[in-house]
Amino acid sequence: MSKSGLANRLYRGEAGLNLIGKRKIWFGVAGALILVALLSFGINRFTLGIEFAGGNQFIVPASNSVTLSDAQDAVDKALADNNTEATALPATEVGRGGQAWYEIRTSELDANKITAVKDQIAQELGVPSEEINDSAVSAAWGKQVTERALLGLVIFVALVMVYLILRFEWRMAVAAVSSLLLNLVLTAGLYSLAKFEVTPATIIGFLTILGFALYDVVVVFDKVQENTRGITASGTTTYGEAANLAINQTLMRSINTGLVALLPVGGLLIAGLSGASTLADLGLVLFVGMAVAVYSSIFFATPVLVTLKEFEPRIQAHTKRVLARRAAIARGEVAPKKGEAAPAAARQPRQAAPEQASEVGALAGSAPKVGSRPTGAKRSGGGRGGRPGGNRPGGKRR
Repeated sequence: MSKSGLANRLYRGEAGLNLIGKRKIWFGVAGALILVALLSFGINRFTLGIEFAGGNQFIVPASNSVTLSDAQDAVDKALADNNTEATALPATEVGRGGQAWYEIRTSELDANKITAVKDQIAQELGVPSEEINDSAVSAAWGKQVTERALLGLVIFVALVMVYLILRFEWRMAVAAVSSLLLNLVLTAGLYSLAKFEVTPATIIGFLTILGFALYDVVVVFDKVQENTRGITASGTTTYGEAANLAINQTLMRSINTGLVALLPVGGLLIAGLSGASTLADLGLVLFVGMAVAVYSSIFFATPVLVTLKEFEPRIQAHTKRVLARRAAIARGEVAPKKGEAAPAAARQPRQAAPEQASEVGALAGSAPKVGSRPTGAKRSGGGRGGRPGGNRPGGKRR
């Protein structure tokens, strides 16, 4: 691979991707995804597990003579024959081989009908009643878990705000928390759209991804702070450009961190889908949440920060000063400093007349490279290469 390839430039932080300049696109994408998630919350709602919705669970041992559909049919028939208003969720198989069993969850049953339903299930499947396990869970337990989780979320966000304000500034705190909330909304939206079941493991996963998302945002913001320290004293770079450089410098690190984190979580997800349902619930929310966190730290958090900073009067004044200097360089009124590239024609001031556009573009396109001698500069006649006989010692004066 050539040294100028994209991968090499990404590793060196020299890719030059204009992510901040296209932040309206990223905001539009985020807004569309949030809208889809909110609509899903209202239409599809969430598929709550038995721990949150309350109900009963019957566990039937799997065998060659009893299939998953047999267990589902037996439960449905038992609920109907015993005049219950309960309904059964689709049966799921847990485990493999001789250690497999079927789980069938129903809505809440009357205590006096649980035994009757269990006995009929055993009769329909031809297995002893003692081999069928049943359990009941009250919805009050799930409500308590939800309240504790929300309280933990509020405390976490408050502590994050305080830390980021002390470590950086309030605008960075707002941008970081906005990114965290985006992670939660999009991950929850996927659960609602795909009708994944929400379990206690899901809640644990939601709280876990917040720490990963915060870490990635802090890494990027730390580089932004380093690049923008004393930015108003410089007349060559705007705040948005310095922040965009910070994203490019940390882009590969964010991608690598995300991949390293997703690999073991992906293994956890695969193990869960192979039979361990609890691992599947935890692995799924971690995998989705971490992937969204990598996206939001790059395409959402820093663009939000730049947008907030551009409302600050001193940043606005600095941006106008930088753009005015570039316009002057494009007109040839000011010479660029060493290491400062001449502005492209696209950066010319809006007030430029149409007939001047070609002239400004020509000046910008013919700007000297760093370290080269400016064009049009003439040497004085007293040096080498001057006019023959000019002020040469001993020469005759005419």
